[in-house]
Amino acid sequence: MKRTARRLADGREIIYFDAEPGAKRTAEDTRELPPQAPASEMRRDPLTGEWVGIAAHRQSRTYKPPAEMCPLCPSTPGRPSEIPESDYDIVVFENQFPSFAQGIPGEAGVVDGMPMVPAAPARGRCEVVCFTSDHNSSFGALSAQRVRGVVDVWADRTAALNATPGVEQVFCFENRGEEIGVTLHHPHGQIYGYPFVTPKTATMLRVAEEYFAEHGTHVMGDVLAAERASGERVLVDSEHWTAFVPAAARWPVEVQIVPHRQVPDIVALTDAERDDFATTYLDVLGRLDRLYDKPLPYIAAWHQAPVSTGRDLSWLHLELFSVLRSADKLKYLAGSESGMGVWINDATPEQIAARLR
Repeated sequence: MKRTARRLADGREIIYFDAEPGAKRTAEDTRELPPQAPASEMRRDPLTGEWVGIAAHRQSRTYKPPAEMCPLCPSTPGRPSEIPESDYDIVVFENQFPSFAQGIPGEAGVVDGMPMVPAAPARGRCEVVCFTSDHNSSFGALSAQRVRGVVDVWADRTAALNATPGVEQVFCFENRGEEIGVTLHHPHGQIYGYPFVTPKTATMLRVAEEYFAEHGTHVMGDVLAAERASGERVLVDSEHWTAFVPAAARWPVEVQIVPHRQVPDIVALTDAERDDFATTYLDVLGRLDRLYDKPLPYIAAWHQAPVSTGRDLSWLHLELFSVLRSADKLKYLAGSESGMGVWINDATPEQIAARLR
């Protein structure tokens, strides 16, 4: 893919990824935007040890604009958007309302009067990834060739953010559907460069380390082998990937897509693995949308290795889950889930897998 980096009117970076090698990206951002002045902060909860991002400026971010005002569509005469060009294949740009960003002033310290609560500028990076210029499309409607292009873009951005000062973990994800909390309907995802290792990843690394010490093998590798041998929860078993409903699924719809080879991140995938992922993923997304005969709201979350720790213990995989427990009912995180982190699923993983098959 051809990669062209430009700047928006407020100094944010925008990168075009084009399948056509001769594509020219020269359009200027004609908007009058104030320079970026990110002020996000992070504070560590003294009771759990987890970092919390605080980004009050995000309250003013764009919220459910009409289609003709979509900021992720290409620019048209008299209506400039976040993408200055009149068309594009795949585009990535720095979020205008970032939770984490470079250049935040200040130094690490503590919350005033609370010496047990460390605080620091939330220096990292947040990017938006637009998968297509077609406002009315979806990831599942993309061609396998375009999905393969998106995988290459994720790899490009993961490598770049891994090398960004202060970034400790890169998270590529997609939120789809208003039920999930999506405020822009244009097909897009996001990439976060966190300045710390996320709590979920830290837990998974600890469990993998303990499992390896006891068994001498990787827990994900053993899970993958057992799921493939059983087949009861398997949806797709391709040459390089297996998609299955995990045996301890939390959500009413939940799927993991796991490569057969242990790799730390998307960057490490071979061309063959990337090609195979594209068709496997589209197969899974098609099943999700046919489940209730309508577009299924979901979160698709890539689990990648942190930048500087636990890379030998990590096993790249994609996790998809939905809050829809029936065609017209939502799964709410009630007292047990929200208060104690103890999940109660209203369906067995085997039932979920059977329905998706």
